[in-house]
Amino acid sequence: MKYEDKKIVGIVASNVDPVAALNVIGHLAISIGKYSDKEIMGQKIITDKSGIDHLGISQFPFIVTKVKASKLKNAINLAKQNHNLLVADYPKDMLDTRTDEELVNSISSKEEDNLEYLGAIIYGNTEDVNNITGKYQLWKID
Repeated sequence: MKYEDKKIVGIVASNVDPVAALNVIGHLAISIGKYSDKEIMGQKIITDKSGIDHLGISQFPFIVTKVKASKLKNAINLAKQNHNLLVADYPKDMLDTRTDEELVNSISSKEEDNLEYLGAIIYGNTEDVNNITGKYQLWKID
């Protein structure tokens, strides 16, 4: 597998402040890492010359973009229709609740149309990911 074969794109809604954006991407990255295929990771442990071990990272590119909330919701819907892509989404409920039980109750009590998304991460073949996220601008603090 080559570096360019797969891609990971984080998407943050443009109305999310930088502190919350870091929280969103952090939680989503854990989810993608947990539920992705085994080939997402590079070498598990990298030992430096001093003998100190460092955890490896994804072997594929990971970029973070930003879009308007309406485009984010559309990207999530398109990505979920492609069964070759792994999608982790972050409804606003995840910031508004404290415990997993509260989160489950909040999300399960709403129709999908009523969820407000703050971010998502899409992982899969580069071409499939680019078809959805290819025109999004890189995320930066304005």
